[in-house]
Amino acid sequence: MDYKFAERMTAMKPSIIREILKSSGGGSVIPFAAGNPAAETFPLEAIRSFTESILLENPVAALQYGVTEGYEPLRERLLGHVQQRFHVDTTGNSLMVVSGAQQGIELAAKVFCSEGDTIICESPSFIGSLNTFRSAGIRLAGVPMEADGIDLEQLEAALKREPNVKLIYMIPSFQNPTGITTSLEKRKGIYALARQYDVMILEDNPYGELRFQGEDVPVIKSLDTDQRVIYVGSFSKVLSAGLRVGYVLAPDEVIQKMAVAKQGEDVHTATLPQMIAHRFMTEYDYDSHIGLVCNVYRRKSELMLQALEQKMDAAVTFTRPDGGLFLWCELPASVPMLDYCKQAAASGVAVVPGNAFLVDESEPCQALRLNFSTPSDEQIVRGVDILAQVFAQQKAGI
Repeated sequence: MDYKFAERMTAMKPSIIREILKSSGGGSVIPFAAGNPAAETFPLEAIRSFTESILLENPVAALQYGVTEGYEPLRERLLGHVQQRFHVDTTGNSLMVVSGAQQGIELAAKVFCSEGDTIICESPSFIGSLNTFRSAGIRLAGVPMEADGIDLEQLEAALKREPNVKLIYMIPSFQNPTGITTSLEKRKGIYALARQYDVMILEDNPYGELRFQGEDVPVIKSLDTDQRVIYVGSFSKVLSAGLRVGYVLAPDEVIQKMAVAKQGEDVHTATLPQMIAHRFMTEYDYDSHIGLVCNVYRRKSELMLQALEQKMDAAVTFTRPDGGLFLWCELPASVPMLDYCKQAAASGVAVVPGNAFLVDESEPCQALRLNFSTPSDEQIVRGVDILAQVFAQQKAGI
């Protein structure tokens, strides 16, 4: 049969990261391309115990339909957590539990953007969000990143230039893919520009609690005095990615619209994972667990940075994240980035080409993303050694 797919599918391509992961599933490939939380951070015994007790004590509620907005005890606990941990005034806001943070991002775009409207985002940015926006026929306007976050001058230029801008999409803390944290000064500047040009901000903060050095920077939502920030959080990096539990905190009217949109997608987020997440926040030592996770990522990031400093050619530069899961490597112009990534893969190390994270993938790019959470310590050391060897070969024209 000659399948006649919807026009929107022409703008959608398979996720480069997912394709790399499929082709590098063998145990011999070192997974610097993934973005998975470290398996050793999963509280396995607690999850097993919570699941067993929930199914013994309250099986019908766990297995029955639930309300679209989410499991009420979890919503209440999360509201308190956001207030206490991130100093957000939740007055006039509601919280909805979603099936992973990416659903929250998709719902925000769905309720604010018509086909042809514009979302301004950091460039590079998270490929999953970019593809979500593209699938809805939304125009993307990328603004370059600087060492302390998005270029504010170019952000304002985009706000003046681009038609029908509905959202500014940001990952301010330990950004995926660069690892950059946006400074407080720039967060205030972003919010001021959003107010000046009357645009909503979509703040994606899946890594916000994964700071392993330096001081916390207030989330943009904590600066929100006129209800224009949609804040998205997630349990994927602090509890389990596979449970698919995220949440959205936004003005009441926005959550009402997002709930209607969610009803047309999956009715509600699976209840059992929500109940597990609630137990995790109320019956487990949450703060100690976060400390454990941050210690794991501190060690892994330091190990990767040390290996890069010792093994990699000085012409290669890289970011030094204060948290999160990623760092961003820039190759000199003399070494073609895509050729380098292909040779690295052939040599047993999977990395993600930097152009995968650009609004326009055809733009020149000499960067690649490295992940330190997924590989073991041994793989980190061996993988960087292989990357250094591949670079030396590319540099020599071999």
